[in-house]
Amino acid sequence: MKLALDPTMYTNLSLKDMVNKTAELGYEYIELSPREDFCPFYKYPKVDRTQIKNLKTWMRDAGVKLSSLLPLYYWAGPDEDRRQAAVRNWKRAIEIAVDLDVDLMNTEFNGSKYDAVVCEEKFIKSMDELIPVFEKEGIKLNLQAHPYDFIETNTGAVDMIRALDRDWINLVYSTAHTFFYDEGKGDIDAMFDVAGDRLQHVLFADTFNHKAAGGLRYIVNPPGAEATIHQHLNIGEGEVDFDTIFRRMREMKFDGIATNAVFAWVDKADESSKWMLEKMKDGLGIN
Repeated sequence: MKLALDPTMYTNLSLKDMVNKTAELGYEYIELSPREDFCPFYKYPKVDRTQIKNLKTWMRDAGVKLSSLLPLYYWAGPDEDRRQAAVRNWKRAIEIAVDLDVDLMNTEFNGSKYDAVVCEEKFIKSMDELIPVFEKEGIKLNLQAHPYDFIETNTGAVDMIRALDRDWINLVYSTAHTFFYDEGKGDIDAMFDVAGDRLQHVLFADTFNHKAAGGLRYIVNPPGAEATIHQHLNIGEGEVDFDTIFRRMREMKFDGIATNAVFAWVDKADESSKWMLEKMKDGLGIN
């Protein structure tokens, strides 16, 4: 199993300093999420061969590795021009992954639940174009459902992954999205049963149940506004059933990637990151 840090709380640091910080915090792996100076959110990658070479040197010197590269692009539309741009961005990101000696990328379906049918059509169109590229380069892909996305549920994500029918495309389960994944029930056992051996990647962060109090825990005005809300808190600060998550992962002898994906505490990022690593190790039975 790879225990990784998503360094989103450290985007204020240079790339080199972020690598060194990861090592200082005790992590062996980095899940390289979007940064403006590397693979930004939704935009063309801003990295050249020199920067790639430097990153590999900095990681070697610090004793850390990349567990995966995490790009986010509008590959599920619904706008066709932006979808085409996203496919171009993906092709470049795949080249970067190859140059970094990374064989795994993870991402979101990245559409809109308010135009779900069109977004699914656009997503499949993008996959038709990109699957040959992934296969040619030997890059695996893990996908996660996300709040607001055209796929928000655990079952919906697993169904789509099975529809793509490639053994190298598998599931990311983000614990911070638990209450979106089964519409507020938070039934971890049932969701892990559905995921089965497709579950290859777990992102760890806590959240509150937005469906509680009859849906009135969070009040959005006007009602029905196109907005969603969730948190990425330290374990124990929300309502996710981590006892069951850790138990199921131990029972299945999970051997994928477990990532600290807490984003909420930039003002105490070191404290949070160290605490989360120990909490993950304890829960997963790692010495």
